[in-house]
Amino acid sequence: MPQPIYKVVFQSQNQVYEIYARQIFQSDMWGFIEIEEFLFGERSKLLVDPSEEKLKNEFSGVKRSYIPMHSIIRIDEVDKEGTAKVSESSGSGNVSAFPMPGMMPTPSPEE
Repeated sequence: MPQPIYKVVFQSQNQVYEIYARQIFQSDMWGFIEIEEFLFGERSKLLVDPSEEKLKNEFSGVKRSYIPMHSIIRIDEVDKEGTAKVSESSGSGNVSAFPMPGMMPTPSPEE
């Protein structure tokens, strides 16, 4: 039976990452998801996707990555690996960061 492949989409520093991995689980470190065994396209391909190459370089030498749960947009178990990519977050649409306590507006004293 083949190992499952997971597509993980998460937001970090105004960018949306879409990566593929074989191992994903809740971390012992509270509030984080652990991702291991990253999958990137074969190096023997004739066409090189610059976005995927950027991710290969960014995750080069990374054994395990800890992603904050509030940054996760979606996790899917898929049949086969796709192309990993990173794109700019548009800042509009239906994806936004969950408000953190320090970011909540506070009423002014005269209200």
